[in-house]
Amino acid sequence: MSIELKTARELMRIVIVGHVDHGKSTLVGRLFHDTGSLPEGKYEAIKGMCERRGMPFEWAFLMDAFQSERDQGITIDTAQIWFKTALRDYTIIDAPGHREFIKNMITGASSAEAALMLIDAGQGIQQQSRLHAFLLNLLGVKQIAVLVNKMDLVDFSEARFADISREYSSYLGSLGISPNYIVPIAARDGDNIVERSPRTAWYKGPTLIEALDSFRPAAPLSALPLRLPVQDVYKFDDRRILAGRIASGRLNVGDTLLFSPSNKTAKVSSIEAWSAPMQESAEAGQSVGITLDEQLFIERGEMASHVEAAPTESHVFKAKLFWLSKSPLNLGGAYRLRLQTRDVAVTVESITCVYDPESFTARPSDTVIRNDIAEVTLRSPALLSLDAADIYPKTGRFVLSDGRNILAGGTISLEGYPDERRLVTVRSSNITEVAHGITAGQRAQRNGHPGGVLWLTGLSGAGKSTIAMALEQELFRRGFQVFVLDGDNVRRGLSANLGFAPEDRAENIRRIGEVAALFAESGQIVITAFISPYRSDRDRARQALAKSQALAKSLSSVAAGGGFHEIYVKADLVTCEGRDPKGLYQKARAGKIAEFTGISAPYEPPVQPELVIDTEKLDIAAGVALAVNYVEGHFRRPR
Repeated sequence: MSIELKTARELMRIVIVGHVDHGKSTLVGRLFHDTGSLPEGKYEAIKGMCERRGMPFEWAFLMDAFQSERDQGITIDTAQIWFKTALRDYTIIDAPGHREFIKNMITGASSAEAALMLIDAGQGIQQQSRLHAFLLNLLGVKQIAVLVNKMDLVDFSEARFADISREYSSYLGSLGISPNYIVPIAARDGDNIVERSPRTAWYKGPTLIEALDSFRPAAPLSALPLRLPVQDVYKFDDRRILAGRIASGRLNVGDTLLFSPSNKTAKVSSIEAWSAPMQESAEAGQSVGITLDEQLFIERGEMASHVEAAPTESHVFKAKLFWLSKSPLNLGGAYRLRLQTRDVAVTVESITCVYDPESFTARPSDTVIRNDIAEVTLRSPALLSLDAADIYPKTGRFVLSDGRNILAGGTISLEGYPDERRLVTVRSSNITEVAHGITAGQRAQRNGHPGGVLWLTGLSGAGKSTIAMALEQELFRRGFQVFVLDGDNVRRGLSANLGFAPEDRAENIRRIGEVAALFAESGQIVITAFISPYRSDRDRARQALAKSQALAKSLSSVAAGGGFHEIYVKADLVTCEGRDPKGLYQKARAGKIAEFTGISAPYEPPVQPELVIDTEKLDIAAGVALAVNYVEGHFRRPR
């Protein structure tokens, strides 16, 4: 007696998109029939219904599940049906083609591993054909087979097929997409669906089924690093159970978890499920409850990961989004960001460009209107746990809302911004603050002024270092205790071990902020001259001084200090590149310097600087005079 063991078959998710009436639902119906995937009696039931209505057989009715769709003859929602070939099982997602239902199309395509794009051979490439391709690219769907449908209406013309293939390939190429196949079909009659059609003898490529079977399924989510968004926290007896659905990776009892963005760590004591025995492990797709070996205060919205493969932490990120609301997205607008189980406030810091899906041209704009695709920068006052969408398809996506309605969907890019995790993580322990024997007030009395920080920021070539050095000389001449921390000088010593990647830049500024705070605590006015491109880094330097001065006050009960003064040395990119005193812009344009601020890395101008020195309009002498007057007014000498 032999026992046949059944092995799990591979499953692949395919989305079908295209302009309305280009034949998507007809194709799917025919596909199910020709592969023998229809439930018994389904074909007969649809045939009988069509006969009762006095209409020809309609393959689309196998997919269009809603009565309203049958009455209107369009697909208004996504539908999913399974079919199989000899190689694997498939889930076909039929997405609506109408522009009004583009939100539904995005929902359907978001989980697809490959796409079939239909184009009517008679009508040719439509605006929706371009828009859908752009959205597929936005969602990271790279495997695409273009199906030129209704070839029977153009007498199976090889020339017509070649024209459409050439034009659409060119458009996809502008998106960075190379279609895997372009297949001529007649869905209603089944040409080149399963069997090769004698009416396209000139076509030498694969049938649709052969094309599908050649696609590669995405790596299983369980193979990616662990991501477990905390959905809720329950208390049973003395236990705190963290509940959530594993988005990717695997989880085992005994694993050490890192929770972002709180940066707390603990080991997994147990893995539990509702009305089920304890588990030793769990993987992507499973909803679980876990207990920890420490009673940590963890809230909904935290992201659990393994320590060695944690998400990025940042207050700001770049995004590509598709705007769905009738009300426009505006520069500076405030919205709610939904990241998995977390909901936080964000503002639109910048709109890099808005894309025209018809011509794929980018244009500058301060607004994004309905159905626009845009590149934006979003900033939150809260520290965010972020994954790049091209690596983490589940956790690299987000939606914007007004608190009730979804306004946009988008994907996360971390290009150009540092991981702030190590900048906010405190690793030192057993440290006791020690009070100085000399108070800040005594230092101010001796020096004739309190200590403080003048933080000069601006693009390379704006004039920061020149102004800083001249300002130091003039303040010294006037009796101020003053010292300049300049970028190149600091890089020779304090930050000699750092490069120029975003994380290294952020760490460099963190060190400068702490050193500047110590200088200010000693009673000196310290002038810093650094590009310091990230607003969060400058804010952190401001906080370092505030913390230092608050500590000094608590230890000595004497408040004295000139505070932190952000000085924006303002000059636009064209002006700075025209000056290029060190030849850096020329090297950056030639690709010899990576991550160069203003060219290949972002610069975030101050929002409310204490002083602006516009070097486009002022010469160095006038800029220095402006700064000197500012210092005289804000660092008054005790009488």
